[in-house]
Amino acid sequence: MPDSLQIAIVGGGAAGCFAAIACAETLGARGRVTVFESSPKPLAKVRISGGGRCNVTNARTDPRELVAHYPRGGRELLGPFHRFGPRETIAWYESRGVPLVTQPDLCLFPVSDDSASVIECLLGAARAAGVELRTHCGVKHIVHHGAGFSLTLASGETFAADRVLLATGGGKGLELAAALGHRIEPPVPSLFTFRVADARCAQLAGIVIEEAVASVPGTRLQGAGPLLFTHEGLSGPAILRLSAWGARELAGRDYRFSVALNLVPPLTTAAVVEKLNALRATHGRKQLHTWSPLELPQRLWEQLVAASGARPGLAWAEAPASVVQSLARLATASEFPVSGKSTNREEFVTCGGVSLREVDFQTMESRRCPGLFFAGEVLDIDGLTGGFNFQAAWTTGWHAGRAMAAAGK
Repeated sequence: MPDSLQIAIVGGGAAGCFAAIACAETLGARGRVTVFESSPKPLAKVRISGGGRCNVTNARTDPRELVAHYPRGGRELLGPFHRFGPRETIAWYESRGVPLVTQPDLCLFPVSDDSASVIECLLGAARAAGVELRTHCGVKHIVHHGAGFSLTLASGETFAADRVLLATGGGKGLELAAALGHRIEPPVPSLFTFRVADARCAQLAGIVIEEAVASVPGTRLQGAGPLLFTHEGLSGPAILRLSAWGARELAGRDYRFSVALNLVPPLTTAAVVEKLNALRATHGRKQLHTWSPLELPQRLWEQLVAASGARPGLAWAEAPASVVQSLARLATASEFPVSGKSTNREEFVTCGGVSLREVDFQTMESRRCPGLFFAGEVLDIDGLTGGFNFQAAWTTGWHAGRAMAAAGK
């Protein structure tokens, strides 16, 4: 083995910085770690994540529960999460002066409520470990040869490395991985909201249903959770979960499909009919338009009643079976035509990347190119909102960093 290992990390994002720290702290004086970042500043996505607060991780510490929040990559991450998961991540940050606070939805943020705390911690730890961070320094080409790697930088300079970690997302990271012999799963958006050109959504803008189920008729795709009506269409965790699990199929439909909404789960259409019929005897004098027995927002209920064909002033005792049936169907299976997608806030998550079959998840090393490692969004891994994507970055970065250092012993 060489006396002094040269480790090159391509990408100064969350996974790249975390891997650099893990590698440098493990290597000590046996080698040097250099991070190549094409942009002026590293950790740009960390800075803007969570509205500038940074959702560091999630409080779900059981790996089996955790992996259920990854539409792609959950099975591969199960082992790595047992070795370095949310519990270890929390301890890592808190031991370095960044205490975290758990929100009611189990998301963890810095007590400071400022992503700058996370960035300062990572950059400080990298400096202390002796990591060299080179900004404005993209990598154009990587050539693998028997003794290691040769990197050609955007400036034309070359850099020799014994180990290389690809931790940059987007087209360039995938281009470099493909050139080194890896199969790439085509990237498509994940975690997006739905554009719906339907006046019903605009009229309901701002209304939140605390628990709903959104599904795509004719498929197994569905998402459960809070639902938000917006001027543009539909949003909220139910829609985001549906978009994540259906990312590839919905892209294949060019984001044109119908979405069905159950606004009163777990009730079915038949169960709602039975419930409404019972109300005709106990609350017969009440008017359909003015009283919602399904605990739905009044503005939404009024829209459902109007769509059911009920005449103004109709009392429950007088409601014909056809109106009751229509109300039940509208509450449990209203369909809206989706005509496109929108980005969820400032987040832009994609599925796709380096095929997971070609990576050893014990070490994050390539199965095709010895000495090449992967971490973060360059892999075909994506999680739901709630700190899951950052946790995948910390976990894969930690494993890759330590494995690159151990490979030189």
